Amino acid sequence: MNIYHLIALSAIGSLVSLTGGVLLLTNRKMALLVAKISGSFAAGALIAAVFFDLLPEALSYSDKSASSVLTWSLVGITAFFILERRLRWFHHHHEHSGASSEKTLPAMLVIGDTIHNAIDGVVIAFAYLADPAVGVVTTIAVAFHEIPQEIGDFGLLLKSGWGRKKIVLANVFSALATVVAAMVVFFIGRSHEALVSPALALSAGMLLYIALSDVLPSVHERHPSRKWLDSANLLFVAGALVVYLAIKIAHVLEG
Repeated sequence: MNIYHLIALSAIGSLVSLTGGVLLLTNRKMALLVAKISGSFAAGALIAAVFFDLLPEALSYSDKSASSVLTWSLVGITAFFILERRLRWFHHHHEHSGASSEKTLPAMLVIGDTIHNAIDGVVIAFAYLADPAVGVVTTIAVAFHEIPQEIGDFGLLLKSGWGRKKIVLANVFSALATVVAAMVVFFIGRSHEALVSPALALSAGMLLYIALSDVLPSVHERHPSRKWLDSANLLFVAGALVVYLAIKIAHVLEG
């Protein structure tokens, strides 16, 4: 395993997620289309990464029973639930507390995004430590789920009066949290292999929570439909299928 490969992987993941926000600054219609496509695709990709990738790897590294892996997954869900409620309280409080908070809302958005990016780096790094191919697949799933969020954040920062250059620079520095967190986890996890299994299970719980509580509800809200085969449904299946096939191909190449 090579630290430079992990740095490149986490940096690419950050850049992919930033493309949505940058696109909003240049072409709003295209950005909305990308958000629509990436949301459904990301939900399928995240869920597939959890059940076909992260949890199986966590089980293979665990020297205990499967209940230990499931327990850590539940801890991941609970931890992200508490963290997100705190961040959303800050967001809601500063958004509705009057003109005096107009200057603090953008800062809270950037801080929240930075924390989110750091968590992405942790997930990517532990997946990479388990297996570089797992790290690649996890990065794909994580990057796609970040695209709609980045578009929303860029839009809110524009609405708050920030200039385009300032928005891009702030989000680039925020995205560096992914790389920094990934590097820290790499050096810790490499010398403490016993942490890999619970960390993968924890990451699986976090990604599952994101997919089910954030990404899918936003898809249902923005693109309601009664059709069985609408674009959102097909993109969800496509996201899951792409991740599944990527995992299978990676294992074949490794074997």
